[in-house]
Amino acid sequence: MGRFKILSILTGLMLFPVLLFAQFNNNTTSPYSRFGIGDLQSYSFGRTTAMGGASLASRNNQQINLANPGSYTAIDSLGFMFEFGVFGKFANYSNDIASVNSNDVNFRYFALNFQITNWMATALGLTPYSDVGYDIEINETIENAGDILHKYYGVGSLSKAFLGLAVEPVKNISVGANLNYLFGTLNRNAEIYFLESSDAYRIQKYESMRVRDFNLKLGVQATLPLKEDKRITFAGVLENKPKYTAFFSDLTQKNITSQNSTDIDTLNFQSEDRNTVRLPLTYGFGISYVKDNTFEINADYYRQLWSNATFFGSSNQYLTDLDKFAFGAEWIPDRFSIRNYLQRIAYRVGFKFERTYLMIDNQHIKDFGISFGVGLPVYRSNSTINVSAELGRRGTKTDNLVLENYAKLNLSVNLYDLWFIKRRFD
Repeated sequence: MGRFKILSILTGLMLFPVLLFAQFNNNTTSPYSRFGIGDLQSYSFGRTTAMGGASLASRNNQQINLANPGSYTAIDSLGFMFEFGVFGKFANYSNDIASVNSNDVNFRYFALNFQITNWMATALGLTPYSDVGYDIEINETIENAGDILHKYYGVGSLSKAFLGLAVEPVKNISVGANLNYLFGTLNRNAEIYFLESSDAYRIQKYESMRVRDFNLKLGVQATLPLKEDKRITFAGVLENKPKYTAFFSDLTQKNITSQNSTDIDTLNFQSEDRNTVRLPLTYGFGISYVKDNTFEINADYYRQLWSNATFFGSSNQYLTDLDKFAFGAEWIPDRFSIRNYLQRIAYRVGFKFERTYLMIDNQHIKDFGISFGVGLPVYRSNSTINVSAELGRRGTKTDNLVLENYAKLNLSVNLYDLWFIKRRFD
């Protein structure tokens, strides 16, 4: 047990710089990440990704639930958990003109969770918030200007480091809060080439938004015990219009290259102008029905009012309110089976429907996905390897928009140990 504890710590120390580096690299190639603050990442990680992401009311004493800080007290009094995850996305993007495939693989998150007292627990970690990563080329012909090539490309990530605390003031009611630090840089660039000009003529625009600041996320879970080891848990989460310090820079220039020289004319220049970004009011509700060590059924509703978000004092014309519905279930045939490993595996399935925060050409971009996976128990341990897949579709081909068909693979490792036990024999 002591060796396992040391292994958990060393694994965390080795993975931390890798995970930190990964947060500065985009995890998407979706053209939809050009709008807003990019592709928003799910609030669900680890075990519940196989359950449609439905997790707000989930309380599991051997798995970390990062969706609701009120869940941290679910861990056993002597338990300690360290968890990290890897993510892969394989997508096909198509419209009425063309089709392209892409693959994105990266480290995703890490988290720790342990109790401080019998009624207080804490968690900390690093998770992605949003990603920008796209490369688009558009050709058009304009009268008196000829053929013109438009290039749009961007890269960047916003990440969230958090420190959470949860307390159980009375039995079966747990309230918690996360102190989040949002940070990262999003770069968006555009270039215009006039292909029929006698000289090489182009216009370049480079924009960058850098964000850093703290905010609070609140969560609560209330459990109603039933007969035969069954229970119902009700949950809610809230983030009240978090305000962040942000820095915006812009360089727009015109380049004319002839045979002997290049003339560069700066049209606009802003260098890290400091302002604020106000993200939306966010709230969600969940319910969970559980029979201990046998099954769990979860349902979530999650909403973000992005139509009220402001960036440097202005709203974004492409943003609208986000609504997400998620449902998922887990079943374990016989968790304590000695002879049959398959009986101890947790089998999971779920689905989600999301009206995303993007409104493009009067089309509300929607996302639908089904998910499934397993929780593989580690021999002679309460640790678990969680594997899940999600198949989904986002967007539409209407008005020459982009239809995205995707498959996501998630692998997370939850290392569980019992601490502070003095043993007579090792």
